Amino acid sequence: MGLKESRISKFSICPTRRGAFIIRLDYGTNMAMSHDRGRSVKPPLDMAALERTALFYAGRYATTRARLTAYLGRKVRERGWAEPQAPQIETLVERMAALGYVDDRAFASARASALGRRGYGVRRVSEALRAAGIGEEDSAEAREAAEEGAWTAALRFAERRKIGPYSSTMADRPAREKAIAAMLRAGHPAGIARRIVGARPGEIPLADSC
Repeated sequence: MGLKESRISKFSICPTRRGAFIIRLDYGTNMAMSHDRGRSVKPPLDMAALERTALFYAGRYATTRARLTAYLGRKVRERGWAEPQAPQIETLVERMAALGYVDDRAFASARASALGRRGYGVRRVSEALRAAGIGEEDSAEAREAAEEGAWTAALRFAERRKIGPYSSTMADRPAREKAIAAMLRAGHPAGIARRIVGARPGEIPLADSC
């Protein structure tokens, strides 16, 4: 093979979707292309950098004290710590809360309202607030609001799933049991679930009748 042929063999012609052709370098099996650009390693955090990280996270995401604490702890583990004293993460988070960047009560209220609009019951709301790390005191108002709207949320769930009064036909026993199980998983009490699932199509029961 001559020099000219050797050079040509280093190229491959590939068709595109529109029928055109592009020429690509053929590096062979021993000369794989690498796209690693060598990402720069970030320096270890100090308190100033940690505070900037906290501000960025709280400004971008709706969060809680527990979630922000976990996030900052993860960042310190990933990047390391530059100061001789241990990072004062909890102190920083409490200062962020005092300044209004983090508000567990507002987060609880917003999350409970969103879940209620989607048709979830009190139990699922309570589970979601605990998972977000919100304490009993900060979540009390949101849970109370969820309890007051329990019937409305149950009807909304039934409407989404086309069960009970929102079904086109009266369900048989297996279908009713399946619908009740779905409502229980959504966090609704058994009494409310049975009352709504047992309603005839088009006959929406009143809350005080259950």
